[in-house]
Amino acid sequence: MTASNPGERLALIKENLAEFLNPELIETILNEGRNPRIYWGTATTGRPHCGYLVPGVKIAQLLAAGCDMVILLADIHGFLDNLKAPIELVEHRVKYYRFAITALLQACGVSTDKVEFVLGSSYQKTPDYIMDIYKLCSLTSEHDAKKAGAEVVKQSANSPLSGLLYPILQVLDEQYLNVDAQFGGLDQRKLFTAAKEWLPKLGYRQRAHLMNDMIPGLQGGKMSSSDENSKIDLLDPPDVVTKKIKKAEAAPRVAEGNGLLAYVEHVFLPVAELKGKREFVVPRERDGLEPLVYTTIAQMRSDYETDVLTPQLLKPAVTKALHDILIPIQDAYNASKEWQEITLLAYPPPEKKAKKVKKIGTRYAAGGQDNAAAPGASPDNVDGLAKLKLETEKS
Repeated sequence: MTASNPGERLALIKENLAEFLNPELIETILNEGRNPRIYWGTATTGRPHCGYLVPGVKIAQLLAAGCDMVILLADIHGFLDNLKAPIELVEHRVKYYRFAITALLQACGVSTDKVEFVLGSSYQKTPDYIMDIYKLCSLTSEHDAKKAGAEVVKQSANSPLSGLLYPILQVLDEQYLNVDAQFGGLDQRKLFTAAKEWLPKLGYRQRAHLMNDMIPGLQGGKMSSSDENSKIDLLDPPDVVTKKIKKAEAAPRVAEGNGLLAYVEHVFLPVAELKGKREFVVPRERDGLEPLVYTTIAQMRSDYETDVLTPQLLKPAVTKALHDILIPIQDAYNASKEWQEITLLAYPPPEKKAKKVKKIGTRYAAGGQDNAAAPGASPDNVDGLAKLKLETEKS
């Protein structure tokens, strides 16, 4: 699927966005017949999981709308965010992310020819960039820097200074990547509004900002890289994927906060449309009924709330749809020896702890059987035992 006229392109750009700041900037570019240049950045920290499908599908839609996409592999950001990415592993993780994101986009049915990958450290150490950091530091208060990064930077009682630099770098990235807009999650809203305010202070233009929803994890609440039960890794085998979806929280008749329905809305329906036919099919063969076919999430939510669509029907359908996306990604992984080697370097398996050898003692008291001196015992020990024996006999 490819949008052609400005109206179709804008509709595809807007689809499933939670919020769109300064949309008129993008509308003007489209009406002029140009391609908006948009960037999405990701700190190269933990392994990308299925939560990345949400921005991944949106990036695929932006590509289908004719946008020029820049994907920033933010290696320095990963290091600044409370040392989430050890500096010695960053280089390997950057390569892993590039492999994973490329395979993810291709699994969504779009060409990655117009995707430009940029390494943060390739320009974030240049004199001009560093001078702009200094300038922005002099114009930004500690309070405003903390507020801008509150939702995206790990906060603690005694946070390192690097956390205050994180939002400043991300704001400057818009200028140095020469983009018209930045795309990210709704959790970055404070940072995006800071960018609108801070960039003009340095004489730079404002950008548009596109935000996608933060979908719930499989166990409800926010999806977390550190919670194995709330996420599915892109390389998880089919049996693990099936097991995790079976355990997913999905209260009957409650559509709000349902992570499985959120996947259908933000991943499966858009991917189906990109591949040519927008629909999500729920088989009902075991009940001897015709399958449920959905083209809109509103129709699906309505059926779920009235119990026409039950968790028992939804989970196998979601499992199949997810397998259809993950299998091409895993095929690409299995076909690439380089990707496999990088995985071991980027995310080395934890070292096995050496088993403690238990010290085996004797069943006799110190000094040996019948209070006799043990071989090699010191004279002091022998005299002490003899004295103890004599005092016992007297008593």
